[in-house]
Amino acid sequence: MAEQQAGPLSGILVADFSRILAGPYATMLLADLGAEVVKVEGPGGDDTRAWMPPVREGTSTYYLGVNRNKRSVVLDLADPDDLDVARRLVRRADVMIQNFRPGGLKRFGLDYDGVAADNERIVYASISGFGTGAGADLPGYDLVVQAASGLMSLTGEPDGPPYKAGVAVFDVMAGLHAALGILAALHHRAHTGVGQHVEVNLLSSALSGLVNHASGHVAGGAAPFRMGNAHPSLFPYEPLPAADGDLVVIAGNDGQFRKLCEVLGLPGLPDDPRFRRNPDRTANREVLRPMLVERLVRRTRDEWFRDLRAAGVPCAPINTVDGGVALARDLGLDPVVTVGGVPGVRNPIGLSATPPRYDLPPPRLDEHGDKIRAWLTAD
Repeated sequence: MAEQQAGPLSGILVADFSRILAGPYATMLLADLGAEVVKVEGPGGDDTRAWMPPVREGTSTYYLGVNRNKRSVVLDLADPDDLDVARRLVRRADVMIQNFRPGGLKRFGLDYDGVAADNERIVYASISGFGTGAGADLPGYDLVVQAASGLMSLTGEPDGPPYKAGVAVFDVMAGLHAALGILAALHHRAHTGVGQHVEVNLLSSALSGLVNHASGHVAGGAAPFRMGNAHPSLFPYEPLPAADGDLVVIAGNDGQFRKLCEVLGLPGLPDDPRFRRNPDRTANREVLRPMLVERLVRRTRDEWFRDLRAAGVPCAPINTVDGGVALARDLGLDPVVTVGGVPGVRNPIGLSATPPRYDLPPPRLDEHGDKIRAWLTAD
């Protein structure tokens, strides 16, 4: 295999049998950090290759977004020769990751027990929708998990229907949890010489990701409900109207509320007993909101954004995605990297000594198949 720029995970070989989003997102993060990732695809390729529009030069941008820095080989596991190549790959690998339906790889000897029998150092990561027990037969699509976990019951207006989030949040979250588990298992292996099975499922990632709402239920017996853009425990913490559109305004503590009131020209509000502390403001939000709005509608979003930002008050206009990318660029975050002519979003992790690398564009289907087969069958 070709030499690549050194990274913190250089020397780690990842056999990536995952597809769609959670697994490929995890392996792209590992690849950006220096791991050598071999993306194993069936003859039809990763499903997201066909998820379009939008497209770039005939390729799905969905696929492009999570498959940078990988090499692709097509292996039909039902073909004995291809299965032999797959087994050779996992015998050499440090990490294997897969999101087949639980038990789906057992007949090929590519389940954890089968792989670990030949490679005790393997860190084997499985991603499922609902675990390997009674939920093993449930399909692990993000929207299904958004519905089943309770997230949709929390999203939308109080008197309207439930809504999904605008992105596959639990696929991304499960991918992050998988990457974290893999790194923990690699650290353990460095001390013991032995790998282990890392298991992640979308429902558990979802419940963890519901944070305060899940905690409110399990620790406080609360029943969370839809509040539109409002927050159950903070006020203000929502979009409020300015002269030309909505501005998200947040007072996460009493000091921020005082600064907000100073900028709005309402210096007496923080000393009003109804608004002095956050629990007071939350209880009296319907009284406080029109007082804030009456001042905000006098000026534009950008004017308030400038002045509130200068005062240290958390706020932001509601941008479209292009506006979000532009803001990151204006703030010097350099959000876009181009690899092989393909633009993508920069890895969000900054490392001072071993920063993420951007060596390979997302591979064409079986782009590296011949080289990978030759490498694996050379001995």
